[in-house]
Amino acid sequence: MSTATSPRVLNHPAREDIRLGPVLHALSDPVRLRIVRAMARGAGEEFSCSYFALPVTKSTCTHHFRVLRESGVLRQTYQGTAKMNSLRRADLDALFPGLLDSVLAAADAQADRLGEELPAQGG
Repeated sequence: MSTATSPRVLNHPAREDIRLGPVLHALSDPVRLRIVRAMARGAGEEFSCSYFALPVTKSTCTHHFRVLRESGVLRQTYQGTAKMNSLRRADLDALFPGLLDSVLAAADAQADRLGEELPAQGG
């Protein structure tokens, strides 16, 4: 198969290779947590990187998505030229029962307490 027609594949940790430390690190950043909160509300949907209206540069966005992918929090696949993202909820729930739900509930409670809303998304 020529490289022009071969699918682009991104590396992801296998479920058994996902570790708590990198997951907690990925979720500790406000921008990354914002991405995960928005994805969790999508209930299994896939979102392009451009869907998220984030207050950072494109290169910083790329970094945040890479950290989330490499930690095992999300899966990225190419669909045409778009990089699509999906939350690895089943993997995270199997490995760390209740962790994602607890982090998301705490983030929502903090946002409510501070009067912050999850901003409208991009296109």
